[in-house]
Amino acid sequence: MTATTPPPPLPSFVSTRVITDDVAVLATFYERITGVPVVWLTPDFAELRTAAGTLALGSTRTVGLFAPGAAGPADNRSAVLEFLVDDVDALYERIRQDLTDVVTEPTTMPWGNRSLVVRDPDGNLVNLFTPATPEARAKFAAASDGQPQG
Repeated sequence: MTATTPPPPLPSFVSTRVITDDVAVLATFYERITGVPVVWLTPDFAELRTAAGTLALGSTRTVGLFAPGAAGPADNRSAVLEFLVDDVDALYERIRQDLTDVVTEPTTMPWGNRSLVVRDPDGNLVNLFTPATPEARAKFAAASDGQPQG
């Protein structure tokens, strides 16, 4: 019998970091739209911790720890931060007066999610969505059980 070496464990995606000139403004925005309190680790770094992962908010003063100029604030035009919410329509009614840039009011997308797309104070796209079709609900129910989202 030959011993086999098990494959190395897969990496776990744990967070996305947004660099900003004003951590407090973004922290307030994300607390308001998610209802999740931000955890402050330093005046220049805060985290919004969810069951699926963490949205880290870092001041431009933290960029130099990686490499000067490696990232810049309010400069994203390619990523969308997405949050699964219980009822996107009810959430929209609750937060609409606080939103300054609504890209798309709640709309059912072809892939089965009902989405509200807004921009945060730095201009990052944020999709708040609720699975609306049986297929979408099944997909996210499986994901909450630790199954891949496919």
